[in-house]
Amino acid sequence: MALTIVRDGQFRLFVFSREEPRIHVHVAHVDGEAKFWLTPQVVLADHTGLSATQLRQAQAVVNVHLKEIQDAWNHHFGG
Repeated sequence: MALTIVRDGQFRLFVFSREEPRIHVHVAHVDGEAKFWLTPQVVLADHTGLSATQLRQAQAVVNVHLKEIQDAWNHHFGG
């Protein structure tokens, strides 16, 4: 089950309920998707279908909403 954390422009940031324990976020866009690790810093983990520009934009959106993502993760997973 996917939990949407925030929508920002063309991006939807979400996590899956049953996935690995390392804190990360998925970023969906009409053209593709990316996954970013959040600690120790925001780093691209994987992607499909997104251009280099879209990946930079996605990472910027993750950085803008980092606290919100971390809070949602901790609330959802009990961290």
